[in-house]
Amino acid sequence: MPRNATSKSTSKSSKSAQHAASASKSMDAIKLLIADHRMVNDLFDEFEKMKDKGDEDDEAKQLLVETACAALTIHAQIEEEIFYPAARDAIDDMDLLDEAEVEHASAKQLISELSAMQPGDDLYDAKFTVLGEYVKHHVQEEEKELFAKVKKSDLDLDELGEELMQRKLALHEELGVPLEGEEMEEEESGSRSKSSSRKNVH
Repeated sequence: MPRNATSKSTSKSSKSAQHAASASKSMDAIKLLIADHRMVNDLFDEFEKMKDKGDEDDEAKQLLVETACAALTIHAQIEEEIFYPAARDAIDDMDLLDEAEVEHASAKQLISELSAMQPGDDLYDAKFTVLGEYVKHHVQEEEKELFAKVKKSDLDLDELGEELMQRKLALHEELGVPLEGEEMEEEESGSRSKSSSRKNVH
């Protein structure tokens, strides 16, 4: 993922992502997963705004797509490794969980195709738009049905949230993906150091 690409189009979603990342350190499992959902939905909405405006900034578009795909990949993995198995033990609705895993597989197929493409390629925008539609449908079902059932179960959501967060942090490091908002923090600290060095010169 290009670390030096910055744009106004992603700054707003970066701020909300940074807030979600810092807040999620003390969230229970459901709140952590919902924060992920909101952050990714913001990126899909931002992409649609870019398309509506006819924004031809391919570098910004690619950064946005890569950021969303990386976040979705990590989110899907922590759900499949930790959350879904815990939910299978806690609730009596295997069909709901089976459907969620099939929806993940469809999303991962599109993510794989997008990773081999560049902005301007045929169907690039269409694939990301369809990915967004898949994800928004999945999020709606998960939050209204699966999460509602899990909340009523005996699962320790605080303990599960801690486990999810630790795995999420490990995957960010393992895959070399900056944690949400990390790039922005680096840019801000860089500009602060430049500012202070200028003051020292005078």
